[in-house]
Amino acid sequence: MSEKVIMMTAQRASAPAIPFPLEAPTGLLADRLARPLHDLRISVTDRCNFRCVYCMPKAVFNNDYQYLPHTALLSFEEITRIARIFIAHGVEKIRLTGGEPLLRKNLERLIGMLAELKTVSGKPLDLTLTTNASLLARKAQSLRDAGLQRVTVSLDALDNATFQRMNDVDFTVDDVLKGIDVAHQVGLGPIKINMVVKGGMNDQEILPMARYFKDTPYILRFIEYMDVGASNGWKMDEVIPSSEVVRRIGAELPLAPVAANYSGETAARWRYADGSGEIGLISSVTQAFCSDCSRARLSTEGKVYTCLFASGGYDLRALLRAGRNDAEISTALAHLWRARGDRYSELRTNDTDGLARGARVEMSYIGG
Repeated sequence: MSEKVIMMTAQRASAPAIPFPLEAPTGLLADRLARPLHDLRISVTDRCNFRCVYCMPKAVFNNDYQYLPHTALLSFEEITRIARIFIAHGVEKIRLTGGEPLLRKNLERLIGMLAELKTVSGKPLDLTLTTNASLLARKAQSLRDAGLQRVTVSLDALDNATFQRMNDVDFTVDDVLKGIDVAHQVGLGPIKINMVVKGGMNDQEILPMARYFKDTPYILRFIEYMDVGASNGWKMDEVIPSSEVVRRIGAELPLAPVAANYSGETAARWRYADGSGEIGLISSVTQAFCSDCSRARLSTEGKVYTCLFASGGYDLRALLRAGRNDAEISTALAHLWRARGDRYSELRTNDTDGLARGARVEMSYIGG
């Protein structure tokens, strides 16, 4: 797959229509399947310094790949304005993603701006960030000082050789662990550790990862290898089902299920029977959780996507830069969300091969 195909997919987005009359947000917006708008994931950059095989493989994201020019990116002021509109419709949690979000210059300023926002009920926003931790040790204190509450760190193996095969650069496990520890020390927590499990590449690391993070302040989460975008060469036979992850861990470290923290939580929770912590399982392939998905995604250039597996988005940047006011943009967003009927993962269960052939936006463009 070439870079051109990816960019064409990303660009297949028109400005959403603005229905009239305009309406005031109520904080109770719901889609066609009665799912509320609760979470917003904001990609602040399309760049990353890793080349993970399941996200930004070198065969596609090489030296010839053309990233978005800086002028195409939403400014921090534009991001904050859009976030405020989403919050008025009920969003209570914002996650900053990428690419690698810590590559965005002066990100702390954006975090400070977002940290000042309040939910409809007047509570502080749940503000978090996902990172590969390459810059985390260096930036953890400034992120915390700016108002970031917690971080999620991607780590796909403890074995250094396996980890470097996964990220396809020379960054080491020890450097990631250092970033995690520094983040914990400055109060960015609770910290979650995400491991994407790809059969035949790193599934032998499931138990070592569980042993290492058991009885620590960190929550380890196992993510099924997913068919996001088309650049990662996804195959169903490389998916290790979450049930198998639970079986492998439970055979040595007994587990018990735990209730979700809130409706729409992506990870199924399991605790160690001896009370020494918990793990999470994100099972988009084998145990679809579309029925209570409450997440919208904003790309770094201002496209809104209502599903991680979407083939197209809606261009909010066009409305911003055309001088549309907040009431107009808010009404357009409400119209989009009410029309939402996405349930890709549930449909994939019935037609995995057919859906896998469709064009979809790349994970690196809208975040995981």
